[in-house]
Amino acid sequence: MTAVLVVLSSLIVVLLVGLGVLVLQRSPQSDQSTAKLMMDLIENLRKEVSDSAARSRQEIQGNLSNISEQLLKGLTTSSDTIQKQFHQSAAIIKDVTEKLTKLDETNKQVLDFSSQLQSLENILKNPKQRGILGEYFLETLLGNVLAPGQYKMQYKFNNGDLVDAAIFYRDRIIPVDAKFSLEKYNRIMEEKHEAARTQLEKEFKADLKERIDETSKYIRPTENTTDFAFMFIPAEGIFYNLLIYRVGNVQVSSKDLIEYAFGKHVIIVSPTSFFAYLETVIHGLKALKLEENVKEIIKRVGELAKHLETYETYMQKLGNTIGTTVNQYNQAYKEFGKIDKDIYRITEGESGGLAKPVLLEP
Repeated sequence: MTAVLVVLSSLIVVLLVGLGVLVLQRSPQSDQSTAKLMMDLIENLRKEVSDSAARSRQEIQGNLSNISEQLLKGLTTSSDTIQKQFHQSAAIIKDVTEKLTKLDETNKQVLDFSSQLQSLENILKNPKQRGILGEYFLETLLGNVLAPGQYKMQYKFNNGDLVDAAIFYRDRIIPVDAKFSLEKYNRIMEEKHEAARTQLEKEFKADLKERIDETSKYIRPTENTTDFAFMFIPAEGIFYNLLIYRVGNVQVSSKDLIEYAFGKHVIIVSPTSFFAYLETVIHGLKALKLEENVKEIIKRVGELAKHLETYETYMQKLGNTIGTTVNQYNQAYKEFGKIDKDIYRITEGESGGLAKPVLLEP
């Protein structure tokens, strides 16, 4: 609006100047007061045009200042948003890296499993003369191959019964009983009289069946146990002799005992064979752990992708906003340059002509 007034004022000045020239040409002998009045009027209009141009420059400068301030605020807000998105993305990347590190450690543990097996086999050599190992031996074995949270000694069932050990495999419980009659076995080995040894042999065989029956009582599917249980014999020599139909000098039918245990869903194991079963269980546990880690990593990567998409959206919006602002800034500065040139021409070089538009690259 101000620019229109300036143009109209300039046109009026031009018309008045032209009118004055015509009057002077047609009436060279006219009154001097009329000429003076005309010159005063022209001077007043010139001053008014100059004042109007000055006000226009101030108004344009104010508008440019507002535009610059708004641009700065927009850039600051966008920068803060980008910083927040960057920090969130960095946190997710760190979390994913930690998960990958844990996964790598788990893989190393799997690779070291064979060496651990060899080491444990060396420890378990010649167990026949170790004496009564029982629960202590079982706990030591479990502690060497399982994490603390993967088993529990003296596990208590709902009715109060205690099993020597329970192995937790996924959502199931594997009961392990180690109440083998090593004491009676030692008594048989030390007995010198044939009649007494024969009686001890019968008692030993009956005791083995009782241990099998006792172990089978821990098979309780209603309490999430497996449909089998381990009966742990802590001496390799005794277990071996059972397989070859003898327990030292004791004539015991191993076939009857194995079949009897099988019918009761009881698996008789020694430290070495039990370790083989545990190895299978551990592989299952580690496979489950790896599966959980992979799922967690996939979840985190998905969250990272969402954050990156959000980051890209903000960057696009920021680019569009900056482009629009730069275009408006350049257009305003071009118009200001035109006005400044008009003022310079109208005032015959006394005002204006100083504006040097600084355009921004879009």
